Amino acid sequence: MESTVAKTTMMMAGSVLVVPVIAFITSFLLWPGALVKAYNWFMRRRLGLVVRYSYSGSYRFCYSSRGTPGGATPSLLLLHGFSATKDMWLPVVKYLPRDQHVICLDMPGHEGTSRTGVEDYSIQGQVGRIHQFVRSVGLDKSPFHLVGTSMGGNVAGVYAAHHSDQLSRVTLVCPAGLVYPTDSKFVTRMRELEKNPDENEPIPLIPKTPEELDAMLRLCCHVDLNLPRQVVRGLLDNRLPHNGFYKEVFMELVGEKSRHSLQEHMHLITAPLQVIWGKQDQVLDVSGATVLQTALPRCRVDLLDDCGHSVALERPRKAAALIVDFLSKQEVSDKKLS
Repeated sequence: MESTVAKTTMMMAGSVLVVPVIAFITSFLLWPGALVKAYNWFMRRRLGLVVRYSYSGSYRFCYSSRGTPGGATPSLLLLHGFSATKDMWLPVVKYLPRDQHVICLDMPGHEGTSRTGVEDYSIQGQVGRIHQFVRSVGLDKSPFHLVGTSMGGNVAGVYAAHHSDQLSRVTLVCPAGLVYPTDSKFVTRMRELEKNPDENEPIPLIPKTPEELDAMLRLCCHVDLNLPRQVVRGLLDNRLPHNGFYKEVFMELVGEKSRHSLQEHMHLITAPLQVIWGKQDQVLDVSGATVLQTALPRCRVDLLDDCGHSVALERPRKAAALIVDFLSKQEVSDKKLS
C-alpha cells in the first residue's frame, strides 16, 4: 500500500514538473515574440529596473529606472536607437554600479511612449519631447549625464547643443546626424536606393522576413550573434506590427530637416563630451568620431576593436566601463574646480 502511494505521489510530482516545461516549449514554438518579451521582463526584474510612466499633458512617456537621484554620481538618461526600445540597454545596465540612478527611455513613438505624428519624429521634434520628459520626472533639478546611441545619439547631441546647462556630461555612441568622411555599407546602399527607387526593395533596417532580419543583424553587429531561429522569429514578430511606423520615422530621419542635425549643432555643445564608436561599424562609419573630435577638440574618443554599430549588444561590459570611467574622471575634475 505504502509503495503504491509513493509511486502515485512521484507520478503526480512528475506531472507538476512536466506541465510547465511543456507549456514553455509550446510557447517558444508557437509564440516566440511573447517569449522574447518575457525574457526582457525577467532581465528588468533581475537588474532591479522598474517600468514607469510619466506624462506631459496627454503625452505619455514609458521608461524603466533603477535607483534614486542625488547619489554620488549624476543620474544617467539612456536614449536608444531607431526601431529599438528601452530594453536595448539591459546588457549595459547589467554592468553599471547598482547604486547608479539610471533611466532607460522609450523614444517618441517607440514601445510604450505615445505615438503621434511626424512632427515628433524629426530630430528637433524628438529633442522637444525629451525635454518635456526631463522636466516631467524632475531630471532638470540637477545636472544629469545624457547617453544616446545611433538615432538616440543624434538626439542627445542636439539636446546637448540646446540644453548644455542641464547636463553634467554627454556620451554619444555611434551617433547619426553627421557628414561622414567615409560612407558606410549602409549609407552606400541607401544612396543606391535613392538613385534607383524601388518600392519592393526593403530598407535594410526595416526587415519583413527572417532572412532580412538576419541581414540587418549582420549589418549592425560585427560579431556573429548565432541566435536560435525561434529567437529571430520572435524578434521579427515583435517588429512587424510597427513596420509602417518605422518607415515613417526613417523617412523623417533621412529627410533634409534631420539628416545632418548633429553636424549643424555640434559646435554649440559645451558640456563635457565622450564619443564611443565600434571600429567595424557598417551602419555609420567610425570616421564620424574624427568629425566630432575636430569640431570639439576636448572631447574624449573611445574606439572599440572588433565591434560594429550595436555597441550595447556587442560590447556591453566595455561600454559600461567607459561610461563609468568618464563619470568618475569628470567627478574628480569637478571637485578640483570647486
